[in-house]
Amino acid sequence: MSSNSEGSTKAIFYALGANGGIAVAKFGAALFTGSNAMMAEAIHSLADCTNQIFLLRGMQEAKKPPDELHPMGYGRVVYFWAMMVAILLFFVGGAFSVMEGYSHLQHPAPLKNATVALLVLGVSVALEAFSLRGAMTEIRKVSGGKPFMQWFRETRQSELMVVAGEDIAALAGLAIAFGAVVLTVVTGNPLWDACGSIAVGVLLMLVAFIITREVKAMITGESAAPETHAAIKAHIAARPEVEHVINLITLQWGEQLMIAVQAKMQPQPSDAALIDAINAVEHSLQTQWPQAKWCFFEPDVVAGQD
Repeated sequence: MSSNSEGSTKAIFYALGANGGIAVAKFGAALFTGSNAMMAEAIHSLADCTNQIFLLRGMQEAKKPPDELHPMGYGRVVYFWAMMVAILLFFVGGAFSVMEGYSHLQHPAPLKNATVALLVLGVSVALEAFSLRGAMTEIRKVSGGKPFMQWFRETRQSELMVVAGEDIAALAGLAIAFGAVVLTVVTGNPLWDACGSIAVGVLLMLVAFIITREVKAMITGESAAPETHAAIKAHIAARPEVEHVINLITLQWGEQLMIAVQAKMQPQPSDAALIDAINAVEHSLQTQWPQAKWCFFEPDVVAGQD
């Protein structure tokens, strides 16, 4: 297992453990107190547990070896499961919470045993913070010192991105639910609780939209991260066998990487020597970037020259 994959798996298990415990506690508190915001949060945590199972399934499928129908393997299947997570987060987490909140706006019900709801929300905040801390620890290992939002936009690790997005949404949702319960207790107006459910749903749908946008780019086909692409190009250009890099294409394939190079080579005494030179460059690339499973090299001349 690569270090990136290992880090993503750790983050997913942190989230799964935290969300499993939180979901049980929230459902119990929601049934005990009658809180709509708490029920919305419980549904959200249950959806998050399912999401983590989806991500683990995708990472397992991505390990399948290439076959005749999938000659480049199954690495990009993780993007499909990340998209499924975003859809589940939108509809089961977000839309359901909005509908529940709207229903209770029409038919408000009093909140019972608010102390229990607030206690469960407080414990949930601690567990979600633990999960987010685990995800951020793994992100710092691979981000190269980038600010979080820059890493989020540029990362090709869909699983780690999804877990971080979920954890951030969960903490924000818990803060909203906590505020809704407090306002309901202080004012005696159960409409605050219903509004809290709607606000949690809108938040989840917004996060789901942001995740969907990023995963869509990965499914469409993205290059390696900008710094990796630039480093590969510089590496090829610095090789003594290469005179000039004409074009470079990198394509992220799950954890793996495809590299296609068009370059003008230094003059070689024979065809066999040219092949040896190309092989040497390819070997150096795959030694430096072991995730570069495929390397296609085309010797050519610069356009407009002989």
